[in-house]
Amino acid sequence: MAVDLESLSEATSGALGSLLSTTILYPLDTCKTKYQVEVQDQGQRKYRNLSDVLWEAISNRQVLSLYQGLGTKNLQSFIAQFVYFYGYSYFKRLYLEKSGFKSIGTKANLILAAAAGACTAIVTQPLDTASSRMQTSAYGKSKGLWKTLTEGTLSDAFDGLGISLLLTSNPAIQFTVFDQLKQRLLKQKLKEADHDSSPVVLSAFAAFLVGAISKSVATILTYPAIRCKVMIQASDPDEDDDKTKRAQRKPRKTVSSVFCNIWKKEGIPGFFKGIEAQITKTVLSSALLLMIKEKISATAWVLILAIQRYLLLTRGKLKKA
Repeated sequence: MAVDLESLSEATSGALGSLLSTTILYPLDTCKTKYQVEVQDQGQRKYRNLSDVLWEAISNRQVLSLYQGLGTKNLQSFIAQFVYFYGYSYFKRLYLEKSGFKSIGTKANLILAAAAGACTAIVTQPLDTASSRMQTSAYGKSKGLWKTLTEGTLSDAFDGLGISLLLTSNPAIQFTVFDQLKQRLLKQKLKEADHDSSPVVLSAFAAFLVGAISKSVATILTYPAIRCKVMIQASDPDEDDDKTKRAQRKPRKTVSSVFCNIWKKEGIPGFFKGIEAQITKTVLSSALLLMIKEKISATAWVLILAIQRYLLLTRGKLKKA
């Protein structure tokens, strides 16, 4: 089966964009995760806003705690975006070939994006769970990737998979909105451009703005599920390496138990606690990702074609020899 070079180019540029944006914004991601995990009990709250998490790390001289799990998060992010962009691009091309249509409608786009998201969630769920546990562990007590993944059962590594599959609607909504806005902007630019000019592409600012808008829409619509997922995957602050306490570990978190806990202690507003932090982090991350992807996709395509040409020439020389 031949490799789909266009899909490979999309996947490579998307994965590299994700790697850079994740690294740049990781401290903000850690602060956001710790803020989301806290559940207000009887009016008592440790963190009143996102900046409290950052100030705690600075005042306790634990700034490095904001980078716990960075390697795992980068690995998860790189693989997730590669799988997602490859699947999304491949499914779109396959749909157009089979249907004979020249463009993809909104409904079909949502379904294709959700299918790509489901594949991504299944492949990367253990890494996603591990990175969340590392981020929420006490400073200096974060375990390595292998130990985090193997300290429980196989099902523990897939904590939150069900809700992750539900959240495939998030990137589906995001990239559908992004594609629709992008196409409108490109059509407008195409009308204004000369016929003999270079190919029309989004500017860095336009890609950033469109990415921010599309992610904001997706985040607002899916945020209650996002918070529940983070709480399910978070580490237990009472856990340590002691075998006795490990044997007395609290019951496994489920969607229903987390949902009820938020409802009882915080009410409806609790399902949207930290939405500002989530939007700030995800909008910046997604906007940076899409901006970087738009700018390096052409380079990635040229490199892939060059590598393919080199391999074909090498293969030809070997056959002649």
